Amino acid sequence: MPRFTDTWSTLASTLTRPDGPAAGVVERTSRTARAVCRVVTPFGWAVLAIMVAAWVIGWQLGWREAMLLAAACLLLIVMSLVFLIGRATLQVSVLLQPRRVSVGAPAAGQVSVTNVSPRRMWPIRLELRVGAAVARFNLPALPGGRHHDELFVIPTTRRAVVPVGPAHTVRGDPLGLMRREVAWTGVTELFVHPRIVGLDPLSSGLLRDLEGQSSNAVSMSDLAFHALRDYAAGDDRRYIHWRSSARTGQLMVRQFVDTRRIHATLVVDGRPASYASEEEFELALSAAGSIAVRAVQDEQQASIIAAREAVADGNIQRILDALTRADFADDADLATLAGGVLRTAPDTSLAVLITGSIVPFRLVRRAAAALPPEIDTVALRVDPAADPGMTTVGETTVLTLRALNDLPALIRVVAER
Repeated sequence: MPRFTDTWSTLASTLTRPDGPAAGVVERTSRTARAVCRVVTPFGWAVLAIMVAAWVIGWQLGWREAMLLAAACLLLIVMSLVFLIGRATLQVSVLLQPRRVSVGAPAAGQVSVTNVSPRRMWPIRLELRVGAAVARFNLPALPGGRHHDELFVIPTTRRAVVPVGPAHTVRGDPLGLMRREVAWTGVTELFVHPRIVGLDPLSSGLLRDLEGQSSNAVSMSDLAFHALRDYAAGDDRRYIHWRSSARTGQLMVRQFVDTRRIHATLVVDGRPASYASEEEFELALSAAGSIAVRAVQDEQQASIIAAREAVADGNIQRILDALTRADFADDADLATLAGGVLRTAPDTSLAVLITGSIVPFRLVRRAAAALPPEIDTVALRVDPAADPGMTTVGETTVLTLRALNDLPALIRVVAER
C-alpha cells in the first residue's frame, strides 16, 4: 500500500508540474475555453442557461413543453454556430488625412481592405472604433487579390485626442447569440488641436528683439555693439577698431553687450476651480497655443506647461499636441505650475501665466512672485463676462481676455506700452 501511494504521488506530481506532459494539454484546453467564452455573447449565455434549466426541469418533472423549449434553444445555438464558419485572410489599413486638425476643420479617414488569399471572401461586416463610437461597414464579396475602400468622417467639434481603431471583422448570427471578432489594425490617434488665432510678429512687441534681447553684461564677443575702449593686454586683436586707433593715436577695441535669445514659457492653470466653465479652459488653451505658435514662427524658443502636460522648447506640432492632451488636474494650480517653470525650461526669459476668471488678482500676483525677478512676467485672465483690457498689479502686467479674437489687440496694447 505505501508503495502504491508513492507511485500515485509521483505520477500526479509529474502530470501537474509546469513542464510535465499534461501541461500542454491543460494550456490548449484553457486557450480553447477562453476562445469559446469570447465567441458567446451575453444573449447567447442567457439562451444556454435557459436551455439547461428547461432540460433539467423537463427531465425531473416530465414536462414535454420544457423539453421542447430546451430543444429549440439547442437548435438556435447549433444554427448560430454555422455563421461562424469561415476564415478571411485580409490586409486592412486605416489612413487618416490629415492626422492633425483644428477644432471645426474637416477630418476624414479611409479603410482599405484587401483579400490577400486566393479564395473568394464572402460578404462580412467590418467595425472600426472612432472615439466612443463605432463605425460599421458591410464589405462586399471580394475575389482573391481584390480590395475595397470605405470612407468615414470624424467629428471635430471639440478639442480632443480621438483614438481610431482597431478595425476588426465580425462574424455572427442574426440573433446575436455568437460573435467572433478578428482585429486587423492597431489604434491611430487623431489630434483635434485647439483653435488658434493669428498674431502680429511678437518680435516687435511682446518679444522685443530680432537677434536677441540685450542685457547689462558687457562682453568682448557678441552681436550687440556697445562702445570703444582702450586696448588692454590680452584683448583679441580681431576687435581692434583701426580707424579710431589711427585718429586717436592709440589702439581702440570694440566692446559688446551680451545678448540672449527670448525663451517664452506659457503656463496654463489646470485647476478646475480656477474656471467658471470648461469653455474658459478651452479659451485659455487656445490663447496659449496662439502665442506659442507665433513665438515659434518668429524663430524664438517656446515652452508649454498646461496642467500636467509640459513641452520644453518644442516645435509647433509638439506644442499643439501637448495642449490637445491637457486636462484638468486639482494639483495643477497656477502657483504650483509657475514654481516649476525653471525645471521645465531653465532658460525662460518671458513667462505668460494664463488662468480663469475665478482666480483673484492676489493669487495671480502670488504665482508671478514664484518666478525669479529676471524673468519678465505677463498674466492673462480669461473672463468672457469682462471687457478686454490691461491692468498692472504690482510689477505684473495683467491682461483680461474676453474672446480669442481679442487676443491680437491685447498683444498690440502690450507692444505699445
